[in-house]
Amino acid sequence: MAKREEESMEKACMKGVKYLWESGVSRVPEKYIFPASDRPSTNRLSMSTGTTISLPIIDLSLLQTSNRIQGLESIAKACEEHGFFQVINHGVPCDVIHDMIDVSRQFFELPLEERAKYMSGDMSAPVRYGTSSNQNKDDSFCWRDFLKLNCQPLENLVPHWPSSPGYFRQKTKAYAEQMKSLFMMLIKATIESLGPVIMDDFLRREFEEGSQLMVINCYPPCPQPELTLGSPPHTDYGFLTLLLQDGIPGLQIQFLGEWVTVEPILNAFVVNIGDFLEIFSNGRYKSVLHRVLVNSSQTRISVASLHSLPINNVVCASPELINEGNPKRYKGTNFSTYLKHLSSCELKKNNFLESIKLT
Repeated sequence: MAKREEESMEKACMKGVKYLWESGVSRVPEKYIFPASDRPSTNRLSMSTGTTISLPIIDLSLLQTSNRIQGLESIAKACEEHGFFQVINHGVPCDVIHDMIDVSRQFFELPLEERAKYMSGDMSAPVRYGTSSNQNKDDSFCWRDFLKLNCQPLENLVPHWPSSPGYFRQKTKAYAEQMKSLFMMLIKATIESLGPVIMDDFLRREFEEGSQLMVINCYPPCPQPELTLGSPPHTDYGFLTLLLQDGIPGLQIQFLGEWVTVEPILNAFVVNIGDFLEIFSNGRYKSVLHRVLVNSSQTRISVASLHSLPINNVVCASPELINEGNPKRYKGTNFSTYLKHLSSCELKKNNFLESIKLT
């Protein structure tokens, strides 16, 4: 009997945490329990979940005025000291933001049979629904369900996206277009903030044609949030990630050796440096560890838009940032190489930058 129950729970876990929550679980299944040293309440780097940080706030309207240099200096300082910042006055319409949160929530409220149409173990699938991060490799599942949407080229891929709810494709496409425009504004400013580096026409075209992956995350209430995580400590692969939060805290970053919770700002975006931008900046801008906590009372929704160069294009340190006092720190790499690395390891054990470090 015990063995049959264990097998039944194993199958239930593969259906995701939304299914488990809807099934009325009162305890976290063993598959989702993290080792004691990795749990949010006992990790040596943890602080109280009530400890928050106000990330640097960048007013993007400054970039369109005579105060552009001030805006660039603020971006440089945030990239060097935090690896994260929040942007306001970004130009993305509020109705597009609200529609994205609403349609994301409604997707995860669909019956499991509808969501399960997009389940796949293929890490490179253009549309993929699943739980945890890498179901094939994770020893401990994280308390998260996700829908990943490849967005490049957008017009070719939208027809493959979920057709339910009925306006999902329309609203999500509008949001993806806004994220691409915002990314182009931000990457131009971020590269300019590096000083001697110039974003020429060739590099601009590479970013315009580059990869865009949107990850819609659902973190249902958890009966024992102290035993698990919504996402374990990790860094993002690309140049910049633009994160939309629904207002419920959960994102934590590692700052000065401690875990601190990011205070959400209504209608703002959290921007973080990815591994590839750390490589491009030759280590000047840092790709910082972050993780996600869950709670026992509310479903949390977030939407991450990850941007980089085209999948096979090699990312190297900018030549202007390499000299005798600051030699090249990383091998050149690309997204295909990153995917192979990610597919071979647990997310919480993923240290991509270490695997390509030269010095």
